[in-house]
Amino acid sequence: MSVASHVEELRKKHQHLSAAVEKAQKSPGASDQEIAAMKREKLRLKEQISRLAH
Repeated sequence: MSVASHVEELRKKHQHLSAAVEKAQKSPGASDQEIAAMKREKLRLKEQISRLAH
């Protein structure tokens, strides 16, 4: 897998997590811990994208 395609895949995962976080924040049944875990994963992906893109 090329670096460019790997970065694109990471961006897709990040976008999917963004949507999931927004949906969870609007849902009264979502736990704060679950939302925090998704946000941590989003940040990890963002850092990995940044590292690979430069």
